[in-house]
Amino acid sequence: MIAEILLVLAGHPSSLFSKNNTVHPSFASLLHPGEQQCIESLGQIAFRYRTVKNTCAQLQLSSSRYISAVCAAINHTLKDEYEMLVIKTEERVLRRDANLVASGSFVPLSSVRATFAEWDAPLAALMSLVEDLEVKKDIQPGPLIDMLLERAKTGIHRIANIFIQLSHAVERVWRVQLISFVVHGSISTVDPLVSDSYTFLDGSLPSCITPQSRDSILYVGRAISTVRAAQWQKQLPIDLAIEHARALENVMPDDQPNFDRVIERIRTNVSEWLWMNVLTLQAVEEAVDSFANYFLVRSGEFSLALICEIERLKISRLTVRSGTTSMIREQDLNLALLRASLGTAAQQDPALSHLRFLLPTGPLRPLLPSLGSGILASSLSQSVGKQLDSSPFTSTLLGTPLILTYTVSWPLDLFVHPAELSLYGALFSYLSTLRKTHTSIHKCWSSLSNTQRARRRWTGLGEGGTTEDLEARKELLRCGWGVIRDMSWFLDTLMGYVMIDVVDVEYRRLKNQLRSHSGEDEHAKRAGSMSTEPSVTSVLITTHSKTSMPASRSSTSHLGRVAASSKLDFTTLRQMHATYLDRLLTGCLLTNQEVTTVLASIFEVCERFVAQVERWGGDILPALLFEGSLKGGSEKVGNLVKERRGVVAEINETLHDLLITFYEHLSSTTFQRPLASAPAEASKSMALGGHTTFNMTRVPMGNTSKTRTGNKADSVDVRRHVERLMLRLDFNGGFSKFSWGKKENGILGDL
Repeated sequence: MIAEILLVLAGHPSSLFSKNNTVHPSFASLLHPGEQQCIESLGQIAFRYRTVKNTCAQLQLSSSRYISAVCAAINHTLKDEYEMLVIKTEERVLRRDANLVASGSFVPLSSVRATFAEWDAPLAALMSLVEDLEVKKDIQPGPLIDMLLERAKTGIHRIANIFIQLSHAVERVWRVQLISFVVHGSISTVDPLVSDSYTFLDGSLPSCITPQSRDSILYVGRAISTVRAAQWQKQLPIDLAIEHARALENVMPDDQPNFDRVIERIRTNVSEWLWMNVLTLQAVEEAVDSFANYFLVRSGEFSLALICEIERLKISRLTVRSGTTSMIREQDLNLALLRASLGTAAQQDPALSHLRFLLPTGPLRPLLPSLGSGILASSLSQSVGKQLDSSPFTSTLLGTPLILTYTVSWPLDLFVHPAELSLYGALFSYLSTLRKTHTSIHKCWSSLSNTQRARRRWTGLGEGGTTEDLEARKELLRCGWGVIRDMSWFLDTLMGYVMIDVVDVEYRRLKNQLRSHSGEDEHAKRAGSMSTEPSVTSVLITTHSKTSMPASRSSTSHLGRVAASSKLDFTTLRQMHATYLDRLLTGCLLTNQEVTTVLASIFEVCERFVAQVERWGGDILPALLFEGSLKGGSEKVGNLVKERRGVVAEINETLHDLLITFYEHLSSTTFQRPLASAPAEASKSMALGGHTTFNMTRVPMGNTSKTRTGNKADSVDVRRHVERLMLRLDFNGGFSKFSWGKKENGILGDL
C-alpha cells in the first residue's frame, strides 16, 4: 500500500480512491479510521498536484508569454521541490530509514502524512491560482504581477517564497520587453508595453512602478526610438546601451528603490547624451527667444498688433448679421496671429508658424465689455484651486478662455514639456491682460483730451452749463481725470516693473547663463566623443573644464555661480529653465492667490471705466445741449451730471480700496514669508502643469543637493523684485503717508 500511495502522490491514477477523492468502499472496511483519514489527506494532496499539473499543461498553450512563464515556473517549482520530496521519501523507505520506517519493518501512514503536510497549503494556493488563470487567459502583465505579489503577502513562508518566484518569472519576461524599449527603442509586435504613440497600454505596467519611473521609461524609450527612426548621425553608444541593459537585468520591478534608481540613472545618461549630440545650445537659445518674444510679450510691436487685431475681429463679428459667420473660431484667431505679424519683426520669424490659439469652450459669439460690477470677483471665487490654464486672465482678450500654445517638435520636446507650455500660456494671459488694459486706459486718456479741447473752444476756461450745475460739472470732470490718472499711474508702474524688473532681468539672466557655457559646452562635446567610458555621467565628471568663466552681473543665485564654473549638461539646463519659469511666475505675482485676485479686480475696474466712457461718447461730461432736450424738455438740468458723478465716484472708491488691498497683501507677503523660488528638478516633468494652482504654498518637485543651497539666494533675489515694485508704488509716500479712498484725505477731492 505504501508503494501505491507514493505512486498516487507522484501523480499516477489508482483504484485506491473513488471519484470524490475518498477511499474506495472496498478498502475502507480494511482500514482503521485514523489510517483512512491519513490516506484521504494524502489523496487530497495528490489530487491538487494533478490538477495543478494538468491545468499548467493546458495554459502553456496560451498565446500569452506571461501565462506561459507562470506555468513554467510552477512546473519548475514542483519538479525541484515536491517531486523531489516524493523520490526522497521512496528512497528513505527502501533504505529503511529509522526516522520513517518503524522497527525496520513497517511505515506508519501518519509519518508519510507528516512528511507531505508542508505541501498541503502551497498546493491549495497554487490550485487556486491556476483556476483563476484559467478564467483570465488574457490577463495583462501588470495585473498578473500585482496578483502574484499580493498573494505573496502571507504568513506562510513557503507560499510567500513560491509566489515571489512566480512573480519574478513574469517580471523577467516583462523586463525583456522593457530592455527592448528603453535600451534599443524598439516596440515588440507581441504583447507590447507601449503603443505607437508612446503611451503605455492598459495593464502593461504593475502598480509597483512609480509615476516618476513611468515618465522616465517613456522619455528614454521615445528619445532613443526617435533618434533611431530619424537615422541621426550619432546613435547611442553601444557601451552605454550594454551598461543600461546590465543594470536592468540586475534589478526587479518589485524592488522599488533600486529599480527607480536604475531608471533615473538611465534617464540622466540618455538626457546628457542627447544634450551633447542632438539638442544643441543654439536650438535651446532660439526656443528661449521665441517664448520670450511671444509668451512674455517682449516683442511689443507684435503684441500690440495682436491685441488690436483681436479687438477688430470682435467688432467685425458684431456687425455681421448672419448667425454662422458671426462666430469666432480658432482658425479666425490663428489668422489674426498672421495679420498681426505683418509689418513687424515677427513676419519673417519661422517660430510664428508654431503658435496657435486654443478655445477650450469652442466657437463663440463676441462679447462687449460689461458695465456691471463684481462680475469678475464672483468668477474669481469659483476659480480658486483651478489650474493655471483656468486663471482669471485667460478670458480678458476675448471674453472667454483663450490659451496660446506652441507646437513643439523633435528634438525641442526633450527640453520643453507640456507642463512648461502651460506655464508659458499662463504668463501670456497675464501679460497680455496687463498690456490690453494699459492700452485701453491710454486710448481713453486720448479720448478725454480730445473732447476737452473741443469743448474749450466754446466754453473758454470753464466747463460750461448753467449757474446751478457749473460747480457739479467741474467736480465731475476733475474726478474723472483723477480716476484715469490713478489708473494710468498704477498700470504704468506695474508694466514697468513686470517688463523691466522681472521679464527682462530674468530673460537676460538665463541668456547669460547659457552663453557662459557655450565655449565649455563645445569642449565637453569633443571630450565626450573621444571618451571611451560607458557612462556619460562619468564622462561629464572626468572632463570637467579647468577654466571657469566669470558669472554675469545678473546671475546672483547659487545656481548661476555653479553653472558658470562647470559645463552645461542636460540636467543643469532643465534646472536652469525650471528656475527661470518659477522666478517669472513669482516675480509676476502669479504664485499668490490673494494678490492675483486683487490684480484681476483692478483690471476689471479699469476696463469697466473705459467701457463706461465709450458708452458716454468718449467724454465724462454730458454735452451742453444734451440735458433737458430729451422727453420734450421734461428732464431737469443737472440730473445727468449727478447720475454720472455717482458712477464715477463708485469706480473711484472701488479702485482706491483695491489699490490699498493690493499694497497690503504685497507688504504682508514680502515681510511675513519669503517668496520662495525653489527650482524644480530638471530631469522630471514639472508638477506645476498638472494640478498647480495660484498659491504661495507650492512644494518644489525635489531639490538636488546642488540647488538646495541656492534656494535661499534665489528667494532673496525674487523678493528684491517685489521690493522694487513696492518702492515704485510708494515712491512719493502715496500709500505710507496718505489714506486712499477716505474723503478727509482724498487725493481726488470730496465728491
